Amino acid sequence: MSRELVLIGGNSHNAMAELIAENLGIKLTEVEASRFSDGEIHIQIKENIRGTDVFIVQSTMPPAENILELLLILDAVKRASCQRVTAVIPYFGYARQDRKDQPRVPIGARLMANLITKAGADRVLTIDLHAPQIQGFFDIPLDHLYSAPVLLKHFEDFPRENLAVVAPDVGSIKMTRAFAKRLGANLAIIDKRRPEPNKAEVMNFIGDVKGMDVVIFDDMIDTAGTLTDAARACIEDQGALSVTACCTHPVLSGQALELLNASPIKEIVVSNTIPFERFDDCPKIKVLDMAPLLADAIDRIHQEKTVSALFL
Repeated sequence: MSRELVLIGGNSHNAMAELIAENLGIKLTEVEASRFSDGEIHIQIKENIRGTDVFIVQSTMPPAENILELLLILDAVKRASCQRVTAVIPYFGYARQDRKDQPRVPIGARLMANLITKAGADRVLTIDLHAPQIQGFFDIPLDHLYSAPVLLKHFEDFPRENLAVVAPDVGSIKMTRAFAKRLGANLAIIDKRRPEPNKAEVMNFIGDVKGMDVVIFDDMIDTAGTLTDAARACIEDQGALSVTACCTHPVLSGQALELLNASPIKEIVVSNTIPFERFDDCPKIKVLDMAPLLADAIDRIHQEKTVSALFL
């Protein structure tokens, strides 16, 4: 390729950007992110990037300044005359606001898509959107990677006898079914009701996990209420032998770590799409690295090769 590949890391997850750069065998482009005295963010690209193929790595979990910083970097690189810019968003925030399910509420995911597009992104690369239909909110190409190949590798040596994979809600059935198929495990489903945001109640259990080792698979863990209730339902009500939790995005807000420590879950396997360093607060958590997957996708996009080979 005649275009040079340029990698920029935002402050939300600079460690991920460094890992991707290491996998690609390149250095991160220097960017200065400073503040005015009133707290306003100021961005300056410190190197010449004219005519280059730019990839900006920035997860958009709270605080909202992570999104604003991404938008400002996008605007800065477009005004610096790069040839193409891709927003690499390991965790796409506001994805749960993907529809108008109540009167007078926004569709936050659509708004984020519009902002990213208007700021100048030519392409988006992300992992495990909470709602896959969000891809349709973008009027630019979006490559949607799946974490399952990386997560499945962790379970290669997991005992397959009497193994069951449980979907914690109906919305995760499709992804969980594919996960269970690849593991050669049984599938069970928890039908839950959510009376209000961040609160869930287990209602019905579909399937049999009695005497089995259970893996509860979901795209994210936020407050951990759904997950810990599901784990207790598997062991106390359904007679499962053990429960391992597995998710892509460790949001872990509020009292999540305390709930996980007090739960019967023996291990929580997550990825590094969101930085996690509080191992002393929850030693059950094991973090898997998504940087090689993202680096491979970035290289394929840069070389104009197919990315579909990386999909589950």
